[in-house]
Amino acid sequence: MARNPKILVIRLSAMGDAAMVAPVLQDFKDNYPGAELVMLSRSLHKPFFSSIEGLTFHDFHAKDRHKGLLGIFRLFLELRMYRVTAVADLHQNIRSTLLRILFALTGVKVAVVDKGRAEKKRLTRKRHKILLPLKPTVNRYAEVFAKLGFAFQLKNIPAPRKRAAAVAKRIGISPFAQHLQKIYPLDKMYHVVCALADMGHEIFVFGGTPEEAEIAGDWSGQHPNISSMVRKITLEEELEFMKTLDLMVSMDSSGMHLASLAGVPVVSVWGATHPYAGFLGYGQSMDDAVQLDLYCRPCSVYGNKPCYRGDLACMNNLPENVVIDKIVNKLKHV
Repeated sequence: MARNPKILVIRLSAMGDAAMVAPVLQDFKDNYPGAELVMLSRSLHKPFFSSIEGLTFHDFHAKDRHKGLLGIFRLFLELRMYRVTAVADLHQNIRSTLLRILFALTGVKVAVVDKGRAEKKRLTRKRHKILLPLKPTVNRYAEVFAKLGFAFQLKNIPAPRKRAAAVAKRIGISPFAQHLQKIYPLDKMYHVVCALADMGHEIFVFGGTPEEAEIAGDWSGQHPNISSMVRKITLEEELEFMKTLDLMVSMDSSGMHLASLAGVPVVSVWGATHPYAGFLGYGQSMDDAVQLDLYCRPCSVYGNKPCYRGDLACMNNLPENVVIDKIVNKLKHV
């Protein structure tokens, strides 16, 4: 009798991208409950996958044990011990490609994500931009499993959660991002936060770095309804805490994807990037995205390119009242 399939899933870095993998794997398991999964990613990302039955998490150590060619070969030997029957490469970088080749050489079936680079280039180029919605990243992930013989449809609905009905809402604010081009100016966001706090809502600010902790701490000291969660709880605790929220307000960043994992609706603010590139949170709606229609947008897929106009108009010209109105209207339906 053939043994149940055991699939190695590779997504090594980028917190938001790793978080987007988790609901895809849950949908996969709902369709193929007998299959086993081995998730290869950084240890920081382990809480994203803790609720998925039949999944084993394998830590990737980029800076020591798995560094360089020798480290990748060492990692390959570790992963071979699982006796996987297939490899789903959801990353497609040099490291994942080397692993994929090594497994293919041993007769294991492999498949790799199509990132749609040509389409994204047409979406973000300066001239003759083709502004059309591209395939969502979660769908690209699901297609990899279809290539391996495990086709399934994504539910694309938020995870269920319990919350208490109340006039005053619990709102998470994730105002930070890795790149400046994806951050709504913090003075403008502070205005948004204070306006919501003055309405009586409870505001919880999320982030990760010491600098972000200092900013969030300053905000919390200015209003009794504002609390900083930055560096006060673990990532696992943060995910559980988010389940108590009514709404998250986030940039195009990991905050949106963590809230999506927690089943929380998100009002997302977009600058240099665009939901059309495929990175809207799992189960989230385009109707809840706040953005300006500018000829230059989007100028980047990941927000890592400096503004070629030099004025970052996509963020600086976005009025605070537009963001506030979007949030208030969304609160009427959560």
